[in-house]
Amino acid sequence: MVKVCPACQQHFEQADWHCPRCGQRPQTIGDFTAFAPQLAQSEQGFEAGFFEALARLERGHFWFEARNRLLQWVARRYFAQSRSMLEIGCGTGFVLTALQQTLPHARFSGSDLFTEGLAFAAQRVPAAALFQMDARQMPFSAEFDLIGAFDVLEHIAEDETVLCEVYRALAPGGGLILTVPQHRFLWSVVDELSHHERRYSRRELVEKVERAGFKVLMTTSFVALLLPFMLLVRRGKKQMSADFDLTAELKISPRLNAVLTRVMRLETWLIERGLTFPAGGSLLLVAKKAL
Repeated sequence: MVKVCPACQQHFEQADWHCPRCGQRPQTIGDFTAFAPQLAQSEQGFEAGFFEALARLERGHFWFEARNRLLQWVARRYFAQSRSMLEIGCGTGFVLTALQQTLPHARFSGSDLFTEGLAFAAQRVPAAALFQMDARQMPFSAEFDLIGAFDVLEHIAEDETVLCEVYRALAPGGGLILTVPQHRFLWSVVDELSHHERRYSRRELVEKVERAGFKVLMTTSFVALLLPFMLLVRRGKKQMSADFDLTAELKISPRLNAVLTRVMRLETWLIERGLTFPAGGSLLLVAKKAL
């Protein structure tokens, strides 16, 4: 493991995080190593209290399950030989759980700015190394075969800094998987309360990833078949009210959830067979670092 000291930027290889140059060690918050402890309670870019609601609602929900199926397919198709994987912004560990099933021989790590999410992730993926980290200053160099950030970049103003840090943290030939919300015309109060900095266009995301040094392997929109439905829902949420419930979009009836699940299964099936959608509520990008 090639570590990078957060205090002095010294690169070193040893079992623990004691820097041989400056002698610093990262702090701990609860059970987790904290590389940016000053930000752990900041609620910068996210509301930490949302993790509890996510942990209750993710499993079985059509959107979260569909994203997991798509990510599992990408991991199998492009990065089946990966031996180490880091998820940035792993939250409750819902995606890590799915990818661990897909790449059972890989060593998994997960990071988040907030330890509240990591507490849930530790229950779901106890074998993963979990730590608190600011993705704008990652303490690794050429360390991971695969890094993923799933609906994370839109929360960070300095998204290009994060992409450059990811490039540094990947081993030569390593892979990157991103998902982000798409289309500015879908912007609503949900984005504002979710602390989004932006919704991406395909061109914007590709250009930023390429500027960081990556070669883009594929992109596709998803939540494409449901885009008219999503547009209709979001148009009714342009204004913020004092009692607006951020989790309301996730709380749908079992019958509607079952219908939307079938639609998303069809969409994933089409993507797996080579169809790329030009528009959709979300955007998937797969890229690779040069050897």
